[in-house]
Amino acid sequence: MGYVLRVRMASFFAGAATASFIGLYILHNDYKVAQEAVSRQMKGLHASLDRRISDLEKLKQANTSDHAEATE
Repeated sequence: MGYVLRVRMASFFAGAATASFIGLYILHNDYKVAQEAVSRQMKGLHASLDRRISDLEKLKQANTSDHAEATE
């Protein structure tokens, strides 16, 4: 009876360890995919913000040159 119980316990813990490993692997891959998606989204927002800042700087520069011409 003791041998059967030990085999069942060993099988149970081996299965639990395998399921835990597979679960952690899936969770790790899911985390990587989510991190890459957020990174791509932030790069897009950063590029958009850089474009808007550049446009505002060009507009300010154009207004400054127009103002300088008007004062001459």
